[in-house]
Amino acid sequence: MTKIRRPSTIDCAVRRTAQQLAAEFVGTFLVVFFAAGAPSIDPWLKAAGQPLLGTIGAALAYGLAVAAAIEIFGPVSGGHLNPAISLGAWATRRIGSWRLLGYTLVQLLGAIVAAHMLEAVLPESSWQAAGLGTPALASSITRGQGMLIEAVLTFAVALVFFRTAAVAGKPSGWATGAMLAAAVLVARPVTGAALNPARAFGPALVMSHWANHGVWWVGPLAGGVAGAWFSAVLGSRPSSTAG
Repeated sequence: MTKIRRPSTIDCAVRRTAQQLAAEFVGTFLVVFFAAGAPSIDPWLKAAGQPLLGTIGAALAYGLAVAAAIEIFGPVSGGHLNPAISLGAWATRRIGSWRLLGYTLVQLLGAIVAAHMLEAVLPESSWQAAGLGTPALASSITRGQGMLIEAVLTFAVALVFFRTAAVAGKPSGWATGAMLAAAVLVARPVTGAALNPARAFGPALVMSHWANHGVWWVGPLAGGVAGAWFSAVLGSRPSSTAG
């Protein structure tokens, strides 16, 4: 009588890691596809005489995509979908160094594939005119100001992500997405509102547009770490003396 081979601990760990990396890849792909796709389609809408999505449409597309993706992929990988969130999780010892590296690599890869997909499915005249949604600084904004804006708003997004995870046991996609949409409404006219290095990197790579690119790394990464740290300072349980 043959024995049924049970999966070893190593087999289970490898499978779990593969599932987590796949979730972060697909989740980031979807987020960047919608976040960069909304501004990329506006030139086509303008040429067709249709109403533009504009800043409100871009905020809704980005925020709703993040909300849904966190709800879908959060139970598998934690739903980071952003190197800034992953770095914050690592800085507060929620994940280890290898997971940080793996998540960051697949997030960037997902963003690159999303940018290439937009290039393939949208009219060239449209995505070229929009720079494939690559974020850009307003002419009156310095790099330092841009980094600070991206840092403050990413801090707000990360704080919602980590606080809801600390209190409820898992991050709230809808609360995080709502905060992100609000941040886009504020920042899109001045910094492009990437709030996520992967969101900036994918389109920038496809377009070979690297002007001020460090803004969308330094600002969001600093904000992600600050948001995770402040959430940890507040603790994981509501205060018994509150109210």
